[in-house]
Amino acid sequence: MTGVSWHHGCPVPPSGLRLLTLSYRGFDRRSHTGQLIVNRSVATRVVSVFSRLYRANFPIRRMRLVDAYGGSDFRSIEADNTSAFNCRTATGSSSWSNHAYGLAIDVNPIENPYVSASGSTAHRASRPYLNRSRIRRGMAYPGGVLVSAFRSAGWGWGGYWSGAKDYQHFSANGR
Repeated sequence: MTGVSWHHGCPVPPSGLRLLTLSYRGFDRRSHTGQLIVNRSVATRVVSVFSRLYRANFPIRRMRLVDAYGGSDFRSIEADNTSAFNCRTATGSSSWSNHAYGLAIDVNPIENPYVSASGSTAHRASRPYLNRSRIRRGMAYPGGVLVSAFRSAGWGWGGYWSGAKDYQHFSANGR
C-alpha cells in the first residue's frame, strides 16, 4: 500500500493500521475472502460487524484493498468494491477523510451510492438505487442488518446525513 493508498504525510502511520482478512457472502450466495485495512483501534469491532453480516448472509459484491484500483476511490466505487483505508481528502473538502484515518468503510457503493444534495450520483450503475424505497439485496437502510451491525459497534451511517447522503459510508465518528 505504500505509495498507493498510504504515502508520506498521511495522518496515521502504517503501524497504526491493521490488515483484516474477512469472510463475506457474495451476491452469488457463496463464501468469499476479502481484505480491509482499518485503524488498529477499531479492528476488533470491524471484525465483529463483518462476522454478523456473514452470519446474516448479507451480500457484499467485492472486498479488495483500494490499492487494486491504484488508490482511486472512483475506480473502486465503479467496481462496486467494499473498502476502508485510503489516505485521501473528504469529497469536496481539503480536510482528511475518515478513510485516511482507517475509521470509515464504504459497503457496496453501487447499491449504496453517494447522492448529492441535488439528488444525483456520479456513477451510472448506481442510478437505479437512488430510489431508496425499493429495498434490494446489498442495500443499506434503517433497521436493516447492515446499518444495525455498524450501529451495534457504535458507528454512524451516511444515510442519516442531511443534504447529501452517503449510503455506502459507515464511520467510527458518524462523519
